[in-house]
Amino acid sequence: MRTDSNAIGASGAMPPATVKVWDPFVRIFHWSLVSLFVLAYATGDEIERVHVAAGYAIAGLLAFRIVWGFVGPRHARFSSFVRPPREVLAYLRDAALLRAPRCIGHNPAGGAMIIALIVALAGTCATGYMMTTDAYWGSKLIEHVHEFLANLTVGLVVAHVIGVWIASFEHRENLVASMISGRKRAAD
Repeated sequence: MRTDSNAIGASGAMPPATVKVWDPFVRIFHWSLVSLFVLAYATGDEIERVHVAAGYAIAGLLAFRIVWGFVGPRHARFSSFVRPPREVLAYLRDAALLRAPRCIGHNPAGGAMIIALIVALAGTCATGYMMTTDAYWGSKLIEHVHEFLANLTVGLVVAHVIGVWIASFEHRENLVASMISGRKRAAD
């Protein structure tokens, strides 16, 4: 939903202006990845054909997102949100104290989470593929690593959702809605 900066609300107050942050590719990628991961995780050993198809689709999405991280618009680029560990830890400390600065794009913790999720999902896809090859067919080690990475991803997703909830509360904005609309409240 786009808010015009000069429109007056029903109470007579000026509603906050919004800015476009998340481009359509990032939003489609995000929600497609959510859906495909749930599908892959839920089907696991039960419906192998669906599980494998979802895994390949996730791998394809990840490949496109990595490219988009270098050539996409400003807020999609890794250079705009990948921060050094010291900045991430400082941001997490400030977030725990409910004094973290608001970011229009990804905050430093969110940027670190994106990288962690990409790495965990890429590892899950790679080990899933490896299990289909002659070299690793039936390998219990690769199977265990695959399951570990999938479960690690679930843990990262839980941490991500908690982080989104905390940031939404702290900055009084609905980050889930912004990942649907692509828009966020303009700078305070």
